[in-house]
Amino acid sequence: MHPGLLHWLTALIWLLGFVAGGHASADVPIPPLATRVTDLTDTLAPAQRRALEERLAAFERSKGSQIAVLIVPTTRPESIEQYGIRVADAWQLGRGSVDDGVIVLMAKSDRTLRLEVGRGLEGVIPDAVANRIVEDIMVPYFRHGDFYGGLSAGIDSVTGLIQGEPLPKPTWHAPKSQEVDLGAVFFS
Repeated sequence: MHPGLLHWLTALIWLLGFVAGGHASADVPIPPLATRVTDLTDTLAPAQRRALEERLAAFERSKGSQIAVLIVPTTRPESIEQYGIRVADAWQLGRGSVDDGVIVLMAKSDRTLRLEVGRGLEGVIPDAVANRIVEDIMVPYFRHGDFYGGLSAGIDSVTGLIQGEPLPKPTWHAPKSQEVDLGAVFFS
């Protein structure tokens, strides 16, 4: 075999491996924050999604803290922790310097679940407490296929803990209609 041809074949194989490896390790895209409940797997029925949306909106109006739910098929090749940090950085939940947002993140096909908690709530919801909420409260529902029940129970636990925190009062008022400008709500 001609040495020049061998060189080009080696380079081509390396390039194909690099390109294929690059695609294999591409990060899962982060969906835009458009609603408080983003279900990319259609796990929740529309009525369940609306019920969670309404509860989270009411909690935000009363307490100011922002909670969002994101259900994705997978976070692979990233761990759920890495993906959760990227989502938190992109979505910027929580009020500015208060940083009192929580993301309930579920990767359904991976069978993983995580609470991504803003720094302003880490005192009341440290990692150990977040893990207990996931493992002891949410996962038992999920094992029986009751994803709505698990999310609802987990959100109840999170809101119950936040309720007792001395956080600044909410400063915005939602419009009276069902239409809410989520850009103003989540990014104020």
